[in-house]
Amino acid sequence: MQMTRHLAAEADTLALGAVVARGLRPGMVIYLKGELGAGKTTLARGILQALGVADRIKSPTFTLVEPYIISSLYLYHFDFYRLRHPDEWVDAGFRDYFNADAACLVEWPEKAGAQLPVADVMIELMVDGDERNITLSANTEAGTNCLRRFQT
Repeated sequence: MQMTRHLAAEADTLALGAVVARGLRPGMVIYLKGELGAGKTTLARGILQALGVADRIKSPTFTLVEPYIISSLYLYHFDFYRLRHPDEWVDAGFRDYFNADAACLVEWPEKAGAQLPVADVMIELMVDGDERNITLSANTEAGTNCLRRFQT
C-alpha cells in the first residue's frame, strides 16, 4: 500500500503524525526519510504528542536515541544522521531495541544500512519550497493496517 499527501504547513505535519500514532503498535518500525530540514523530527513530535508525551520532544541527533515510555508502549526515536558506518549501529547495541514490545521511529535509516529490520511503514518527506510532499509506504501487514487509518 502506498499513498501520497501534501503538507502545506507544520501543523499539517503534526496532524499527519497524529494519524500515524493511532495505527502504531508494539513491534512496529517506522522509517522517516528526507533531507535535512524536511520535517522528520516534526513528524516524530506529532506522533509522540498524539500518544500523550507532554515533555519537550527533542531530536536525538546527538544522543542517537530518545526513549519514551507511554503507558505500556516503549517507543524509541532514533536519528542515525551522525553514523559513519552501519557497524556503528551494531556496536551501539541498538539491535536490542527492535523487539515485539517496542515501537521504533528511525530518522536516517539508510545510515544503518542492512542492519535495520524492515520498516513496517516508510515515510519519505520531500521539500517543496515552504511546503512538503510525502509518500507513505507499507511494507508489512502491520504497516498496511497503520496506513488504513488515513482512509477513515
